[in-house]
Amino acid sequence: MDKKTYSLLENFMLSCMEDSAHDKEHVYRVLYNALDIAKTESNVDYNVLIASCLLHDIGRKEQFENPALCHAAVGSSKAYNFLLGHGFEIGFAEKVKQCIQTHRYRKNNIPQSLEAKILFDADKLDVAGAMGIARSLVYKGIVSEPLYSLLPDGTVSDGGSDSVPSFFQEYKYKLENLYSKFYTARASQLAKERQHIAEDFYNSLYQEASLPYQNGKSELDKLLQ
Repeated sequence: MDKKTYSLLENFMLSCMEDSAHDKEHVYRVLYNALDIAKTESNVDYNVLIASCLLHDIGRKEQFENPALCHAAVGSSKAYNFLLGHGFEIGFAEKVKQCIQTHRYRKNNIPQSLEAKILFDADKLDVAGAMGIARSLVYKGIVSEPLYSLLPDGTVSDGGSDSVPSFFQEYKYKLENLYSKFYTARASQLAKERQHIAEDFYNSLYQEASLPYQNGKSELDKLLQ
């Protein structure tokens, strides 16, 4: 890919990015993660990979405005139409479309090509470790969701059985379980290196959130007798 083509794709991506949790820096990290992973694989189509990484989240705005939409589906169509509109071959546009369609974790829509698997892994790496925690907290703030929920007895829920969205619920249902879901050996290795950071943060935050409820509520009850 030449610099002119890269700039064309990059500028289109930049025009679509408005979500601070899925901003241009997220896109660049995904791209750089993907290039790191690709060095350990054979027969990677770098043109498809770079284009897919740059454009993988261009449907985020539409999903944010209408949560019923899937940003991967919207973004893949936007990318396909953009590529065809700027003279790219249909076969190339279709490969990029397929990569973007499957970069979001869904059991019924898994990545098939090597480039799609690398994009999937590179995107999930940015949800692992400290970066994943930070991005999740930013997003929860954007959509005004709490850090945690309370159980019927007034204690802090760890998120494991929650249906109401919160950071703890996000951690238990998504962040905690992603480390076994990578396709490439390099991504699995990088994810494992980050895993303990996320675990330590969650455990510390849960403890710090729980203790005031455990100790303070009984003290308050004494004073209110």
